[in-house]
Amino acid sequence: MADSPAVRSGEPVQTPHGTIVVQVESASGGRRFAFRAAVLLLVLSVLLNLVQWGLSYVYSPPAIPELFHSGVAGAADRIAVIPIEGTITPPFTARWMRQLDQAESDDSVRGVVLLIDSPGGLVADSNQLYRRVRQLVESKPVAVSMKRITASGGYYMAMGVGEKGRIFAEPTTWTGSIGVIIPRYNAAELAGNIGVTVDPLKTGPFKDALNPFRDLSPEERQVWDAILKDSYDRFVQVITDGRSELTEPEVRELATGQIYTANQALASGMIDEVGYLEDAVDALAKELQLSEFEAFEYRSTPGLLDLLLGAQASVETSPLDALLESTVPRAMYYCSWNPWVPAR
Repeated sequence: MADSPAVRSGEPVQTPHGTIVVQVESASGGRRFAFRAAVLLLVLSVLLNLVQWGLSYVYSPPAIPELFHSGVAGAADRIAVIPIEGTITPPFTARWMRQLDQAESDDSVRGVVLLIDSPGGLVADSNQLYRRVRQLVESKPVAVSMKRITASGGYYMAMGVGEKGRIFAEPTTWTGSIGVIIPRYNAAELAGNIGVTVDPLKTGPFKDALNPFRDLSPEERQVWDAILKDSYDRFVQVITDGRSELTEPEVRELATGQIYTANQALASGMIDEVGYLEDAVDALAKELQLSEFEAFEYRSTPGLLDLLLGAQASVETSPLDALLESTVPRAMYYCSWNPWVPAR
């Protein structure tokens, strides 16, 4: 059989079934298409990164959503309720700080009630919120309403309302747990049983002081005791400054890490009244001499940018990063023997 003639792209070909036109993509054309596609993807990637970079600098989050609570809707004078729920730790700390900022900048907000339901959290974050509440008190009256548990760092933050701010606790509230904890597990015996030896290279004797695969030396314990004492003394002073009914020695007697019921806390001077959020709101309105007011709650929800950036962060966090992060020592005002299990 004779060889079939070569067919050029676009040339009509006669077949028993009629005439067809064959389009043949050359190898060079395919390469050009792949190159153009790669360039397009690169340009899109650069543009997306520029947009993300720009948003990180110019993005202005919208006003925090508000949920009507009580009183007269639309009243000129308002009381803001800021819910502090769960463990005091990033990224929630920044969200609560933003709510405090908005309450302060909103001229219609005459007073603020902190609705706290938290077992505490990181020492640094608890102190940041405490300090921000102290600043807010300079411009507007602030009260506290304790819910299920307001302990350790939650109680620390509540002290930000100072001597003038009233603290309410529900009848079933648990509070107290005044103290500091640094999570540490001792797996030295387990490591010995399975034949594991940890021998890090280090530049100083205290560089691996919280190594869980060996016992703490007396010198290491002395170092960490000093760190704990500093945070503990700060906690005691914060309560002494915030509760005029309590002297420093009395605070130290209470600061054993013990949980107190609402009635016990009232008897010891840790709170002002056993009551609910409605009682705290009404008392604040009476203090402000408001005959008509609207009480509302801030309800922050993550926006699109938060979700996008959060997703990117989760992708960029490797198992190794997570493991290393879990070994970083943290002092905590926390009501738990195991602070690594978040109460949220």
